Amino acid sequence: MNNPLLYALNEPVRFADITAEHLPAAEQAAAARAQAQLQQIYQVPAAERTFANTMLAYDELLDQLGQATSFLFLLMSVCADAPRRDLARASVEALEKFGNQLALDDELYRAVKEYAQTSEAASLTGWQAKFLHETVRNFERDGFGLPKAEREELKQLQDQLTELGNLFYKHIAEHRDELVLTEAEMAGLPADYQQARRRPDGTYAVGLDYPSYQPFMQYAQNGEARKQLYIKFLNRAKETNLPVLADILRLRRQVAHRLGYATYAAYRQEVLMAKQPRTVWDFENDLWAKVRPKAQADYQELLQVKQTQATTAEQALLPWEQGYYRTQLLRDKYSVDHEQIKEYFPLDRVLEGLFAICGRLFGIEFAEVAPAPLWHPEARYFEVREAGQLLGRLYLDLFPREHKYNHAACFPLIQSRQTAQGRQLPVLALICNFTPPTADKPSLLRHSEVETMFHEFGHALHVLLSTSPVGVYAGTNTVRDFVEVPSQLLENWAWHYDSLQLFARHWQTNQGLPRPLFDKMLAAKNVGSGLHVQQQIFYGSFDLTLHDGYDPDGPETTTDVLRRLQNQLTLVPYVEGTHFQAAFGHLTGYAASYYSYLWSLVYAEDMFGEFAQQGILQPQLGQKYRQTVLAKGGSEDELGQIVAFLGREPQAEAFIRSLGI
Repeated sequence: MNNPLLYALNEPVRFADITAEHLPAAEQAAAARAQAQLQQIYQVPAAERTFANTMLAYDELLDQLGQATSFLFLLMSVCADAPRRDLARASVEALEKFGNQLALDDELYRAVKEYAQTSEAASLTGWQAKFLHETVRNFERDGFGLPKAEREELKQLQDQLTELGNLFYKHIAEHRDELVLTEAEMAGLPADYQQARRRPDGTYAVGLDYPSYQPFMQYAQNGEARKQLYIKFLNRAKETNLPVLADILRLRRQVAHRLGYATYAAYRQEVLMAKQPRTVWDFENDLWAKVRPKAQADYQELLQVKQTQATTAEQALLPWEQGYYRTQLLRDKYSVDHEQIKEYFPLDRVLEGLFAICGRLFGIEFAEVAPAPLWHPEARYFEVREAGQLLGRLYLDLFPREHKYNHAACFPLIQSRQTAQGRQLPVLALICNFTPPTADKPSLLRHSEVETMFHEFGHALHVLLSTSPVGVYAGTNTVRDFVEVPSQLLENWAWHYDSLQLFARHWQTNQGLPRPLFDKMLAAKNVGSGLHVQQQIFYGSFDLTLHDGYDPDGPETTTDVLRRLQNQLTLVPYVEGTHFQAAFGHLTGYAASYYSYLWSLVYAEDMFGEFAQQGILQPQLGQKYRQTVLAKGGSEDELGQIVAFLGREPQAEAFIRSLGI
């Protein structure tokens, strides 16, 4: 079968030609190829084992299996038709179960251990020594200290977790709900927002995608309508996902206990930068104490705005009021109007700016290729080049639509690695949900969406600029609590006039973003920063609590935990009848590690201080960052990468200052 998903080295993928029958065929071919590669590894005599025929062969197996899984995962996240989505999901699940089997493969473990006892293995240094050590460690963490029968039971638990994780994801992606409103109830919302949601009968339908939800919470004057949308948003997938989440937590707890760990968090964090839950709890608690005064000041500032408009004495802010009164505060006290600001951020200009910044810092170029065989008419394809040579491929799918992945994420499809035929080019997709164009306007991004674009592009650079010899350490294949450093670092370029001058222009007049307007944006940057970080601490603490001692069979439900922690850690109380956790997608991939966003931000802000001091478009510093961090992936110790860039140990002061504390 001429299957576009059976990837040939460095050939473009014909996404438009992929049919339903290609999906299971690709899964079966990937599994068959992996089985053949396994047999080759098994059959090497112990005396003849080398790094090449054992470790590099294992990396090639993992890489090719990962490619197939990544392409299928992308298709299950972006396909418009249910049959292909369901087939892709089933194929992803099958390949992930194959991966569970690999982790407990006796013969593969034997092969690696045989190699580890050779004289060549004893002389390894650098990434090679790291790869061998971590491979053995991971096998043993995954159950090779257990009898074979118990390992088989463990695999069954992992397979169930694979099924449930995909089901949790499916329920979020496929949940549909909307709020139908009258014209009067849409008061305060921008005209183009209203126009895009007007129905033939004169009512308006507001969905739960981010370009619908966020502006409504910022501008809708009708408090009852904001409350209704807030409750709908926090109840996404609640009927289907609450029992799924309980089962996931129950199984993770069982896995941890079988492997000899007190909690799943202890198991997960042992190999991360944090090393243990106590370190994470100390980090969260210390940060909460530091930001609490700023959060209280933020709260009072918003409450005063509410009190000036109230006919009775108002003593508290309600959760669906924060965005609304913050918008008024920014407009009236700081003269910041997001509707005015977005006029300077047409999507194509933002992309041009990102490309220009990357060109100056790293010497790379982006060229759109159209037409191209893509999975949807809105998707776009770019080739990334350096000195005329193809460096990698980038796909963009940036607007919301039904059944599409509903957040923003970088999907690495193929990681850079060295092969016998030469370097394998990296390929990735950025899947986002930005404000779409209308009949009379291009896509105009809110500044928060510009930040999100820069964030995801930071991940993209990590993938594109990797020079790791092996796929297992390429690009974003780092420890989880480091992976957000490049993404959060790049957000800073959305907040500096030197970089914004390159692209922030009015979509009609082509006038550059006026410096006085930027100065107002900058002056208002930390409005609500304490409340925002406090909310992030709550998310991280909720995730950590569920994985560090919580018993899903005990008297406390996940909703009870949610209520308790939100009331304890934030200044805005829990709303009865809401179930945020049902659509908290990070509970799958970021289990016991959501803290990594704030953890990584501490490093990112410290590193950005070098750019702020030496010049945010300084090519020499860009190249230093590229060589010490982006090129390395996970091939060197992550803390060591930060030290190599900074020339010293990292510090937290820059992060605290960035919050206005």
